[in-house]
Amino acid sequence: MTGLDDAVLGRATSQALTERALDALRRHADRNAVITLAEEPALRAAWQVDHQRGEAGPLHGVPIVVKDNIHVGGLPNTAATPAMSGFVPAGDAPAVARLRAAGAVVLAKANMHELSMGVTGAASAAGPALNARDAGHIAGGSSSGTAVAVALGVPAGLGTDTGGSVRIPAALNGVCGLRPTRGRYPTEAITPLSGTRDTPGPIAHTVADLALLDSVLAGEPVTRPLVPPATGLRIGVPTSWRRAPADPSTVDAFEAALELLRGAGVTVIDVPNFEVNDVEQRIGLPIVAFEARRELTRYLAAYLPSLTLSDLVEKVSGERVRAFFQGCVLDGAPGAIAEEAYDHAIAHGRGELHSAYRRAFGTYDLHALAFPTTPQPAAPAGADEASAFDVLTRNTAPGSLIGLPGLTLPIPTENLPIGLSLDGTPGGDRALLATAHRLEHILTQVTART
Repeated sequence: MTGLDDAVLGRATSQALTERALDALRRHADRNAVITLAEEPALRAAWQVDHQRGEAGPLHGVPIVVKDNIHVGGLPNTAATPAMSGFVPAGDAPAVARLRAAGAVVLAKANMHELSMGVTGAASAAGPALNARDAGHIAGGSSSGTAVAVALGVPAGLGTDTGGSVRIPAALNGVCGLRPTRGRYPTEAITPLSGTRDTPGPIAHTVADLALLDSVLAGEPVTRPLVPPATGLRIGVPTSWRRAPADPSTVDAFEAALELLRGAGVTVIDVPNFEVNDVEQRIGLPIVAFEARRELTRYLAAYLPSLTLSDLVEKVSGERVRAFFQGCVLDGAPGAIAEEAYDHAIAHGRGELHSAYRRAFGTYDLHALAFPTTPQPAAPAGADEASAFDVLTRNTAPGSLIGLPGLTLPIPTENLPIGLSLDGTPGGDRALLATAHRLEHILTQVTART
C-alpha cells in the first residue's frame, strides 16, 4: 500500500491514489465500510490538487475517509442513526478543516457503530461494517468503517475514540490507530457521546503515517518523531492484564512480540499492582451516561434544533443502543445517573486512575505501558454486543477515562489481526509515536527476515 509520504513526494498523483482507493472500496463493497461515497467531488478535488501551483501541503492530494459523526461540509452526517439521515452540515469540523488545509481529499463518510455507542460495528442504520480481513467477522467499533476502509486500501482516515473506538477497530483490521491526549485536537462539530472522553483520532497504515496526521491535526509544524534506540526503551507490561482471560492466539502473539522486542534490546518490565479495570468498570458507564444526555442535548440544540433527544432515541435502529439511552440517558430513565454520582466519579474515580498511571510510569521509569489492544481477535459476525463490549474495551478504556494518549500497531500474524497497544503520559503524544515507531520497525524487520 502506498504510504502518505509517497503521495507527498510525488510518487503517486492524487487522482491515481483516489481512483485506487475508490476501486478498493468498490471491490469490497460487501464490507460496507462507507455510508456516503463522495466520488465525483473527490475526483474533482484530486484533479485540482494535481494541477495546482505553489507549495504542496503535507497531505498533498491524499484521499481520506471521515467517520460519519464528524462534520464534513456538504456531506450528510448521520452518526449511523435514522433521525439524523437528512442532516447535511454547512461546514467542516475544525479537525477536518485542518486535514483539508493540508491537502487531504475527503473520499467518503465512513460507517460506524450507531451514535458511537458500541464496539462491534454491527449496529448501524446503514447496515453492519464487516472485517476487512474476513467478512465473516466483526469490524470492531465504533470507528468501524474508517478502520475497514484503511485496511482495504484507503491511505488514511479520521475516527473518534471514547473508550477504544479508534484503536479497537484498527487492531481488529490490522492497521494503526492513535488516540491523542484529550484536547490535543479540536473536538467541535462532532456528534458527541462523552465530553470527558471523546476525541478525534487518525487511522493509517504505519506509525509514520500516524505521526504525520498527528502534526496536522494538532496544528503543529510537521516533523518526524525523534526515534529512540531500542536499547534505551523501557516498556511496562501490567501483570493484571496478563491474569485476565484472553484468547490463546492473542496471548501467544503478544508474548512472541515481547520476545522480539527483548531480543532487539528493549527492556520489558512486569508492572504489578496495576489494578485499573475495577475503577473503569465502576465509573466508566456513569460518566458516559451522564455526559451523553448533556452533550447530545447541546449538540442537537446547536445543529438540529427541531429534533429532541427523545425523538432521536425513539428512532435509534440498534436495540442495545436504544436500550442504553432509554435506560440510562434520557430524563427520567430508570438508570439515569445522579449528578452527585457523576461528580464523585469525575473527582475521585479519575483521581484513582491518575495515581495508578503515575505510579507505574514513575516507579519503573517507563516510556510506555504495553498490552494487547483487545484480548481476542475479531469475533464472528453476529457476536453478542454486550459480552463483546466488556471484552474488547477491557484494555483500552482505563487510559481513555483520564485522556491519555494511546495507539495500536499490528503484531505480524497470518491469522486474524492482533494489535499491540501502548499508553503514554498526558501530552506525551510525540514521544509515544517515536517509541511506537521503533517497536514497529523491530517487529516488521524481524518478521521479514524469518
